[in-house]
This record gives sequence, structure tokens and C-alpha cells, in this order.
Amino acid sequence: MAKKKLKKNFSYVFLCCLHFLMHFYLPAHPVLLFLTPAGFPHHKHRRLKMDEAFLTVKNELDTEVVVSWVSEHCYQCLYQQLGVAPAAPSLGQPSSVDFIVSTQHEITLQLNRTPATQELCTLPFHFGEHGNYSLWVKNLNDRSLMCRVLSVWISYSPLSSCKAFFLMFILFPFLVSISLVIMVFVNYGAGRYWFFKHESWNGLTVADLVFPWFVFIMGTSTALSINASLRAGSTRSSLLRKVVWRSLQLFIIGVFIINPNYCQGPLSWANLRIPGVLQRLAWSYLVVACLDLLVDAWWSPGLDILLYWPAWLCVLLLEIIWLCLTFLLPVPNCPTGYLGPGGIGDMGLYANCTGGAAGFIDRWLLGENHIYQTPSSRVIYATDMPYDPEGVLGSISSVLMAYLGLQAGKIILHYRDVHTSIISRFLIWGLILGVLSAVLTKCSRDQGFIPVNKNLWSLSYVTTLACFAFVLLVLVYYTVDVRKWWSGAPFYYPGMNSILVYVGHEVFEEYFPFRWRMANNQSHAEHLTQNLVATSCWVFISYVLYRKKIFWKI
Repeated sequence: MAKKKLKKNFSYVFLCCLHFLMHFYLPAHPVLLFLTPAGFPHHKHRRLKMDEAFLTVKNELDTEVVVSWVSEHCYQCLYQQLGVAPAAPSLGQPSSVDFIVSTQHEITLQLNRTPATQELCTLPFHFGEHGNYSLWVKNLNDRSLMCRVLSVWISYSPLSSCKAFFLMFILFPFLVSISLVIMVFVNYGAGRYWFFKHESWNGLTVADLVFPWFVFIMGTSTALSINASLRAGSTRSSLLRKVVWRSLQLFIIGVFIINPNYCQGPLSWANLRIPGVLQRLAWSYLVVACLDLLVDAWWSPGLDILLYWPAWLCVLLLEIIWLCLTFLLPVPNCPTGYLGPGGIGDMGLYANCTGGAAGFIDRWLLGENHIYQTPSSRVIYATDMPYDPEGVLGSISSVLMAYLGLQAGKIILHYRDVHTSIISRFLIWGLILGVLSAVLTKCSRDQGFIPVNKNLWSLSYVTTLACFAFVLLVLVYYTVDVRKWWSGAPFYYPGMNSILVYVGHEVFEEYFPFRWRMANNQSHAEHLTQNLVATSCWVFISYVLYRKKIFWKI
């Protein structure tokens, strides 16, 4: 038994050595750097928060060492100083200093001599949450000692949050297809896991899927509801008035929802945020519903997309306006066509250019005090400029997303009960949009012509999420309508009171039973439990309202 355990430990140590050797950059200086998670249980001066780990740097050199870091998710970013490791007080007696490092993404550590900026080495590494690590800097003339030294120190690896990532996706894959429920879950915190938070800039996380799918589904339901109203005898002019009034109501409710100090006293007009989720929905609904009503007024029934070419022409013209403003509008002190986050991104050259034209238009039209003050780009890119992900320019792209959803609704209406026609057209749309996304992004996160970006609501973001939406719609349609394997319950019920659920979960977020004092507020498990209970409460509330036939509509 002891031999098996020894053999297993030796194999693990050997693999760890190989892993670190592959990542080491060894310059011509007689310096050895190695990192070990050997435990340091006593760090009572600082309690770790979520997504953090301890790093102890031990320096045996006779000079100070500057420790800097940069996130792997930070594209072309400047290194940020973590701290300074003092010179060794005497030969063979290393200095020691403790730091806190982020565990959300892989980071690259850089060590430089001081006062000069001579780089000693760099080390990419993904730290495990709540782990304790040691980073040694040693003089070493004989490189053959490296593996033997590493094999002594690398003993175990702390639990990584990646394991929880796979657990979450095994337990909750069906939530992704239910936009409203997962929106509530994400807004409540979703266990505070990083993959349920919005991406700092380019790229996608689970949280970035929810809102555009909601816009897409809103477009689909708009097509179905307008068609039903016209068949019931309503006139187009009366429906247009209802559309305008409903959009105005949505916008006003949205302004109240995102400015929560209305419960604490009078609203301050000086810093009232204007854009928001419901405001974006109101605008998208207004444009798409008006196009649907007006186009049908002058065009006779035909096939599929040919029936709505005037509306498609309007939508494409709007998207051309988005492209022209994004890539041709001059922005003071910023490069024309800039799509970056500013801050420390792009080597810090455009620190105040967050969002390029999109940010500039919002600040010019609405004012800096009336847009979102803490954008997600602050997390990794350390931006100082306010930026609103629901801003003016992105609203143009949301119209395209909503109209693609409306197109899905038109397909259902024109080919009702012809399941093969509906499914084939959904798949064709998904394929076309997927190819377009691949061209725009070059199948990369940061290197494409137009990267996928939720903050900008970039064209590639819309085409990518619409591609996913059409494919997802095929799966749901086949499961629910064709095969009838699933009725949609319990997620069917929140959809019947979608406005009430969304407004309610925002207004009562801080009240019991949606939130309570936790024993350990730095525990993912406790946050996850609380967020699941809160989301389940709204599903139950919507079920009770459904049974009592209470529906709040505007």
C-alpha cells in the first residue's frame, strides 16, 4: 500500500515538474524561479474572499524583486505591480512577502530587478481558489538541479473553481434555454462564480447569453401576438397606439428599476441613469412592432422573407448606420474605429477611450453622470471611464436581434404544422448567421474584424447569439411542439408574467426570502443556495399567479 502511494505521489510530482518546465522562461541569468502550493495555514491578517489565493514570494537574491501580473483575459495589457520582494538579508536566508492574487483566470507573473527594469523571468499560472502558494527566486548556476528541487516542493494542488464549473453545467444545462429564469438567476449572483458574470470585454460567458435571447424571444412573441390581434379584428392603428403606449410604460418602469434610491428619498436628477435593460427592450419592441405593422399594411402575403423585404431593408439600413458610426465617427483623443476597453488595455495607450464611438455618443448625448458608472471592463482592464452596456449605439444592434426573432415567428406562422419546413429554415438561418460570425471574428476572441462583445452589442455578438438562438429554438420546438416530450413546465409559468417577475426580482432583491444574512459570505456554496432559492421562489410565485389566472401585462 505504501509503495503504491509513493509511486502515485512520484508520478504526480513528475507530471507537475514537466508542467512547470513547459511554462518556464529561463533567461541567461543564474536565477531559478519555481512555484509551489505547499500549505501556509496561518494568514490571519487577511481573510481570503471568493476567487482569491495567497501567494508568498521568497527572494534569495541580493537585490529587490518587483512582482507584477497581468490576466490572460486582458488583451494587450500593461503589467500591474503586485508588490516588491525585499532583498535577502543574508546568504541562504530568503526574504518573504505575502500577496493576494486572483484565481478567476490564468495570470502571468513577471519578476523584475529594481531599481533597473531588467526582467528576470515570467511565469503563467492559474491559481486555485483559496490556495496557498510559494514563489521562490533563487540563484542557480547548475540547471540540472531544477527537477530535483521542483520534485521536493510541489506536493499538492488546492481545489480549483473549475471543478465547480463543470458541476454547475451538469446540474443546470436546461436553464440556459429558459431566458427569463436564468436572467433572474444571473442577476441574483448565480453563486458568484466568474463564469456567471459578464465578460470584462471581448468574449462570452453564460451571463452574456441571457439578454439577447430575451430580445430574440420578444421579437418572436411580437410576431405571434400581432398576428393573433389582427385575426381577432383589431385595426393596425389601434395596435400601433398600444405599441407606443406599452413601449413608453416599459421605458418609465425601467428608469425606476435601475435607480433604486427612490425607496430612500427623492431621486437625484444629477446622476439619474437613463439607459437600462427595460429601456432597451422598449426601444427594440417599438421599432420591430412598428415595422411589422406598417410593412404588412402595404405588402400582400407571400413566402417567408420575401414578404417582409421592406422591413428587412430598414433593419439593414439601421445596421449600416451602426457600422458607420462605430468605425467612421471621429472620437477626440482616440483612434477612429476603436473597439477596445481603454484602461490598461492596448498597452495603456487609450486609457480614456472605453467603448470608442459607443461610449463617446453616450457621454455626449446623455452625459457621464447619466450612464452606468461601474462597467464590467473595470474588473480586468482597470478602466476609469463610465460606460453603459445598454447605451444608445448598441440599441441599433438590439433591433437586429429582435427582428431576427420576429423572423422566427413569421416562419412559424407561414409554415404552421409543417414541422420539417420550420426546422429546416431555423437551421438554415442558424448556419448563415454562424458563418457570418466566423468571418467577422476569425474564430477568435480578440483577433477578428469585429469581436464578440456584449458591452458594445457588436454585430458579431448579435449574429453569434442569434445563431445559438435559432439552434436552441429547433431543440425546444422539436421537444415541446413536435414530439411533445416536455410541456415547458415549470418555466412556462414565469413567461406568463414576465414583466412582474423581472420587476419583482429587482425591487425585492434585498428582502427575505430572496436574500438573508449568510454565515460565510465568501462561500460560493452559500451564495449558490441563496440564489437558487430566490429564483425558485419567483418560479413558484408565477405558478400560483398562473393557477389563479392573474397576469400582469402592460
